Amino acid sequence: MAHPGLGGTVVAIEQDSLRLLVGMHRIVRHLRRTSASSTLHPTQFIALMLIGDEQPIRIGEIATRVPCSQPTATTTVATLEAAGLARRQSDVLDGRATAVVLTPLGDEMVEAAGRHAVDDLTKLLDRLSDDDRALVLAAGAVLSQMADDL
Repeated sequence: MAHPGLGGTVVAIEQDSLRLLVGMHRIVRHLRRTSASSTLHPTQFIALMLIGDEQPIRIGEIATRVPCSQPTATTTVATLEAAGLARRQSDVLDGRATAVVLTPLGDEMVEAAGRHAVDDLTKLLDRLSDDDRALVLAAGAVLSQMADDL
C-alpha cells in the first residue's frame, strides 16, 4: 500500500514534468519560428548544429546523438550536402570510414543561427526577474547534461 503523501508527490512531479516539457516545446517552437533555422527540417537543423560542434563526426554518431535512425541520418547528411552545408570526407582515424564536416556555408549558417537563437532567447530571458533568469540559465547546464547522456 502506498504512503498517502507519496501519491500526491508523484502526481506533483508528473505535473511539473509535463509543464516543463510543454514549456520547453513552446519555447523551442517560438525560437524556430523566428530564426533562420526554419528553412531546415528540425532533424536537419539539429544534425547541422551537431556537426558544427563535433566535426568531423561519423553518420552513425549523428544518428545516435540526434537521435534518429541510421537511414534518417544518412538522408539528412545527403540533404545537407545537396544544400552545400556539409560534406563527407575520409575519417582521419579510419580511412575506410566516412566523417562529415561543415562547408564554409554550413559554418556561416551555424554561426548565424546560433547568434539569432541567442538573441531571441535573450529577449525572452529579459522578461524574467534576475532570480528567475539565473535559475533558467543554471537549469540549462543540467538540461544539456541530460541531453548528452541520451
